[in-house]
Amino acid sequence: MNTITRAILDRSSEPRLKAPAPSRDVLDLALACAARAPDHALLRPWRYLVVEGEALKALGRLFETSAPEDASEAQREKLRRSPLRAPMVLVAIASPVSHPKVPAHEQEYSCAAGAAYLVLALQAEGYGAMWRTGAVAESAVVRDGLGLKEGESIVGFIYTGTVDGSKPRVPRPELSDFVSDWPG
Repeated sequence: MNTITRAILDRSSEPRLKAPAPSRDVLDLALACAARAPDHALLRPWRYLVVEGEALKALGRLFETSAPEDASEAQREKLRRSPLRAPMVLVAIASPVSHPKVPAHEQEYSCAAGAAYLVLALQAEGYGAMWRTGAVAESAVVRDGLGLKEGESIVGFIYTGTVDGSKPRVPRPELSDFVSDWPG
């Protein structure tokens, strides 16, 4: 089995992350991998924000502003602290462009594929990652606060750093659970 296949089969979301975050050289390598995602018409319909250091606290304050009016203090605190779960958060942003043959949703898929490559590359370089979305990814307040333009969307917040401890293995589905021959 080759190393790429092994990396994919070993991939696991890592919820417990600590410093150090990937170095700029490792991050640049992982982002270069993200840029190799399938991209019909070479539109490059993505961009990434790197959030670390004090900016993580600012991101937490931004997340908190997206809380519903009736949110409890505990819910607000959870939003405020969530970016601090890792020493670095990468924001994957789909940035579709108008094209007669490539619909926006296909360009969003390209960004998602790039984010998956990014996670795999970080893992291959010895770091853990957790791809998160949720209400903050859908929030207009968060999108505006991060400077997204009209038509852009957040594909995910990729938390990354050094894995802190172990966790139980996640059971994987059997191929027969999701693969069938057609016509069946």
